[in-house]
Amino acid sequence: MKRAEIGSIVTIRYIGTLDNGRIFHSTDDHGPQTFTIGSEQVFPALERAVIGMRAGEVRNIVLAAEEAYGPRLPENIINVARHLFPAGKEIIIGQKLSIEFKGGTTRTMVVTAVDENSVTLDGNHPLAGLALTFALSLDKVE
Repeated sequence: MKRAEIGSIVTIRYIGTLDNGRIFHSTDDHGPQTFTIGSEQVFPALERAVIGMRAGEVRNIVLAAEEAYGPRLPENIINVARHLFPAGKEIIIGQKLSIEFKGGTTRTMVVTAVDENSVTLDGNHPLAGLALTFALSLDKVE
């Protein structure tokens, strides 16, 4: 039976959980994931964990925050004056907003605080700063 190696096309199924047990993603809900090892379609640490596996093998893999979405960075959190948003626009905590910065770059940010004078926006990935655990099954190696 063939082992997964760099260049192999693999199909995996997994349940991804956080340290508190909360499921952040499951292929049971979204279908199996197929990728080529070495093509940077998934986290490099996840690719390395799959190398050497054979179809039918299962593993638990823990990725440190630095191997996944990286640390939470304070510089990705900004306060914006409330008057800079359109008058009458409802802004609520948890809302995702597309913010355009100088130079034309656009970024999706999450509202984390609102008061009459300011809005706090967080541009960190929701899973930044968290270790991710994958209960992984390798279905296919090509």
